[in-house]
Amino acid sequence: MTGSGYKSAWRSRLTAPDVVGVGLYGIRGRRGRAILTAIGISIGIAAIVAVFGISSSSKADLLAQIDALGTNLLVVTAGDTLGGDDSKIPVAAPDMARRISPVRSASAVAMLDTEVQRNKYDESPNGLDVYASESNLLETLEGTMTTGRFLDEETSTLPTVVLGSVAAQRLGITGLADLPTVYIGDQEFAVVGILDPLTLHPDLDRSVLIGEAATTTYLGADLYPTRVYVRTTPEHVDAVRSVLGRTVNPGAPNEVEVTRPSDALAARAQVDEGLQNLLLGLGGVALLVGGVGVANVMVISVIERRQEIGLRRAIGATRRHIGVQFLIESVTLTTLGGLIGAGLGSLITYVYAQQQGWTIVVPVTILGAAIAAALTMGAVAGLYPAVRASRMDPAEAVRPST
Repeated sequence: MTGSGYKSAWRSRLTAPDVVGVGLYGIRGRRGRAILTAIGISIGIAAIVAVFGISSSSKADLLAQIDALGTNLLVVTAGDTLGGDDSKIPVAAPDMARRISPVRSASAVAMLDTEVQRNKYDESPNGLDVYASESNLLETLEGTMTTGRFLDEETSTLPTVVLGSVAAQRLGITGLADLPTVYIGDQEFAVVGILDPLTLHPDLDRSVLIGEAATTTYLGADLYPTRVYVRTTPEHVDAVRSVLGRTVNPGAPNEVEVTRPSDALAARAQVDEGLQNLLLGLGGVALLVGGVGVANVMVISVIERRQEIGLRRAIGATRRHIGVQFLIESVTLTTLGGLIGAGLGSLITYVYAQQQGWTIVVPVTILGAAIAAALTMGAVAGLYPAVRASRMDPAEAVRPST
């Protein structure tokens, strides 16, 4: 009993607060080294958090655009004939499309082989297209006007035009107060409206739109639809898409192509995911380099503190106590770096998303995972130095080096 009590009285005890206090002592004693080591970890964590945050914000913005613009718009364009020549969409294609019951509206545009200029003496190229348009195009596209009005039954018969947003900029027309005009061929046309940007239709942003009747009267052009825009009920998009080709061109359905403009935004989201994986790989490499740096620092710390280790072993500290002490130091360093990196990555995401006008999204799960990754990296990086410190012979450790 006495022997047992004697051993119990002198058994080395180290509570959890003691372990943490002793572990943090090594960090406080070498603050400069600790800060630099934590920064190494924080760079990798910041890269990972920023990549996820910026990617998530970008994707949220894309999804918001898709929701706002809708996924129920289809576009019919001319393809190639079996002989490889350019085909034409039948003139009756818009009317045929409107006969499909789930179709809400359909409208066609026809590209004209002519150019538009601000005045008839200007022959410089401006990259703008001229289209004859049906009066319900704006309704089908669910577009809006910056100023003025779109073509209607009245203006479609008169020498009037509506400008896309880019076309208005290139022609130097910012408003309608001074009654601006443009020249198409030798004919003068009055500008009655300017469109807001059409996100899914950048080609129309760079175009000038004329009513079909005015095109025939003033330009003498034969009209064949270049594109037919079809707005369907959302739940029947795939069904309409499957029958649209043979409906608008029953004789040669293979000579038309049916696309969905919103798919381009979805494809952008996929590209962003691929770039995200690449940047995550770079962030992971930075984190790994930071972990190697922590391991090196801890090994050097063990060598520098040999006498401290030997003294603590001599007054009763066990191998486990020594090992846990250095493991706590390593984990604390990387966790501190993880917290700094998570904050820095969130700040980068906030600033970049604000500049782009995106919804700011920083997934909480990513923040937690990043900090957990830093903690794990600290445990792995500190394991070897901790084991090495715990296995030091007390007598050899306290002996002065020669």
